Amino acid sequence: MKFGMRTPSIKRSLKARTTGRAKRAVKKAVVPGYGRKGMGWVKDPKRAAYNKVYKKTSFSFWDLFKRK
Repeated sequence: MKFGMRTPSIKRSLKARTTGRAKRAVKKAVVPGYGRKGMGWVKDPKRAAYNKVYKKTSFSFWDLFKRK
């Protein structure tokens, strides 16, 4: 489990920004339950629990520049 700052990846951040609205819209039309809140817990509870803890214990490089 990672604690502290996550290692930034330019390639992954570009991929996340450019994989777009159309792809998500198609998936939402085809896959029942896609994009609904809480579906991660239904599909894979072990992964969902890990992700919840990971999100709380690590932070992004860009979070350092956000104003709270």
